[in-house]
Amino acid sequence: QVQLVESGGGSVQPGGSLRLSCTTSGSTISIYVMGWFRQAPDSQRVLVATITSTGRTTYEDSVKGRFTISRDNAKNTLYLQMNSLKPEDTAVYYCNKVPAKPDYWGQGTQVTVSS
Repeated sequence: QVQLVESGGGSVQPGGSLRLSCTTSGSTISIYVMGWFRQAPDSQRVLVATITSTGRTTYEDSVKGRFTISRDNAKNTLYLQMNSLKPEDTAVYYCNKVPAKPDYWGQGTQVTVSS
């Protein structure tokens, strides 16, 4: 059983940066395609970035050039570096396999971008 734990969220002003982390207990995630998802209030959860086991990445258009997904397979940890944050980035951020496994959702980490 994989348990994913997200951390690193917070409140920042527009233009600020945050680095999210996703760690796991239980099975390794190093062999999986992993992703960061986000869910804004009254919106569906959407995929914003993915990374393969070998480090190939994809990004949703709204975060391209601002967000960077990475992973440390030795530490079984996934990261999301978020720069130039905008108010529309405000959401709860989650990590999961891609495609997402319903049983793997964690509690997420809140990111709030506001002046």
